[in-house]
Amino acid sequence: MKSGYAGGEVDNPSYRKVCSGSTGHAEVAQITFDPSVLSYDELLTVFWHTHNPTTKNRQGADVGTQYRSAIFYHSDEQKEIAEQSKKETDRSNLWNDAIITEIEPLDVFYEAEADHQNYYRNNPGAGYCSFVIAPKMKKLHREFSHLLKDEATA
Repeated sequence: MKSGYAGGEVDNPSYRKVCSGSTGHAEVAQITFDPSVLSYDELLTVFWHTHNPTTKNRQGADVGTQYRSAIFYHSDEQKEIAEQSKKETDRSNLWNDAIITEIEPLDVFYEAEADHQNYYRNNPGAGYCSFVIAPKMKKLHREFSHLLKDEATA
């Protein structure tokens, strides 16, 4: 997994520029996966359960278009699967509010600066990690431990 930026109008944006909201990019994670081990649909299920897809331009205390809920697809097949998964999840009443996640093509992924890679692992005591990421990680481990790789062997 790589942290980065997608969906904006500026080439090679920096974290500072993206956070200003002036580039049109969203902060994203690019996930590389083996579909014979974990399907795209399973990956989306984890996304819907561990991320709040119902708030427009907001994640935790962070507000702005750079924090929008978005899925950037690589192919027409991924687009179709993501749209179907979104509809099914919305109908399931997993969330009280409607899912507003944008589903759009990935034009360019810009990898974030080195200090933003593995941020949670490298900064577990940071406020954002404690209050925003840690609860999501607990939920991930509680609900999807069967999909997680043993980190001791990773």
